[in-house]
Amino acid sequence: MNKVRPLEEQIDHTIDLALAEDISQGDVTSEVLIPSELQGKASILVKAEGVLAGGEIAKKVFLKVDPSLKIEVLIKDGANIKSGDIAATIIGTVASILKAERVALNFLQRLSGIASQTARYIAKTRGLNVKITDTRKTTPGLRLLEKYAVRMGSGQNHRFHLGDGILIKDNHLVALRALGMSLKDIIAKAKLNAPQGLKVEVEVNTPQEAQMQLKPGLI
Repeated sequence: MNKVRPLEEQIDHTIDLALAEDISQGDVTSEVLIPSELQGKASILVKAEGVLAGGEIAKKVFLKVDPSLKIEVLIKDGANIKSGDIAATIIGTVASILKAERVALNFLQRLSGIASQTARYIAKTRGLNVKITDTRKTTPGLRLLEKYAVRMGSGQNHRFHLGDGILIKDNHLVALRALGMSLKDIIAKAKLNAPQGLKVEVEVNTPQEAQMQLKPGLI
């Protein structure tokens, strides 16, 4: 039986794939221009207001490229940031810094963007009895990290995978209604066959549809 890999191992694997994609053939530009012994210091500078996510992931990238680099993450994930803030500093071999920087920044920018957008949704719904959750519409291979970024923006995670809960969507309804089943029949079947501990949810597109689903005896 296949076992789910530990979280840290999954993250390491994701970083390894990203690095292999970018530097598996080396960094030719730095190799022909930058002296191998040249030392330097780099800063990761924030360019826009938002919420930071992925600082420790970026640190992992730099250390995988060169364990001798000294990285200091100055702003914690989930913190509000503004233009001009310094998120982290890196000290060490310039060639190593240059080799790792794009992959590190790709993670940091992507995750911070998700966290920042989530925070905007949270701000717009503050005071309302609603929850902002994510979906499975994630970048292939980055689901764990992107859902982490949602949490850093104060959002909540929904299903991590198809085995994580029962969600009756429009395509399920179309297929089952073709068999003559009503919405009440479909929900009853889902609840009857659901593995213990899994809740049954129904996807809707409008407030009116939501109210219809809440009719007594339907769910």
